[in-house]
Amino acid sequence: MLHRLSDTNRRAFLDGARAFSPAVMATFSWGLVTGVAMTKSVLTVPQALGMSLAVYAGSSQLAVLPLLAAKLPLWTVLLTAAMVNLRFVIFSAGLAPHFSYLPMWRRLAIGYFNGDIIYLMFSARNFPVGRQPGKEAFFWGLAFTCWLAWQASSIAGILLASLIPDDWGLELAGTLALIPLIVSAIATRSTLAAVVVASVVALLAFHLPYRFGLPLAVLAALLAGTLADLIAERARPAAARPSDTETPGTPDAAPAAEPEPARPAR
Repeated sequence: MLHRLSDTNRRAFLDGARAFSPAVMATFSWGLVTGVAMTKSVLTVPQALGMSLAVYAGSSQLAVLPLLAAKLPLWTVLLTAAMVNLRFVIFSAGLAPHFSYLPMWRRLAIGYFNGDIIYLMFSARNFPVGRQPGKEAFFWGLAFTCWLAWQASSIAGILLASLIPDDWGLELAGTLALIPLIVSAIATRSTLAAVVVASVVALLAFHLPYRFGLPLAVLAALLAGTLADLIAERARPAAARPSDTETPGTPDAAPAAEPEPARPAR
């Protein structure tokens, strides 16, 4: 596949794969946990394999397994999955300016392969919006590496669930592996405010039904980050703010040249 890409896209794809490599072990741990949980629930092996490939969303997969085991109505299962995955609406809104020029089927493919860590690492590159050589290839380098790590570990967990003890603590290992990635993304005060507020809200709302605490934490983080940005903007000295009549990034206009003295008529 890579030999069909241009040199720019090939380098960008490999760069994306390398950028995701620190998160491979965390992804593998979570995929293994999810695969084991699906097999040890009410799902058969073919059903678990189908869910892993079709759904490809570990948080919502783990959230709906107890509901399926309790044989609750289908609408409760769908509502819980929607609540857990509501954060992807925000991720999609963040990616839309970068890939809005692509055809619908390619945007749908990006939506399927997108994920929390992928969006975090893509956003950290601060790509300009619109078309740019290598940008989509970098995303696919992230996405394919994540998808392969997830599916390999999830399928291994499904097929080897009977051999993996419950007391291995794989879920804790996956969480601990994700913490350094999250901490490394805290580069501004607004991001720190969003992380702190989201953590507090997630803990307080942990026992809400349908995993409603997760979208609440996401919305609280957005509000906290926006408010922190507004406070920082107002705290800046007036001289440091761009003038309303001055276009940011453009040099001040040069002073008008003095008119030359009139020449005497010949």
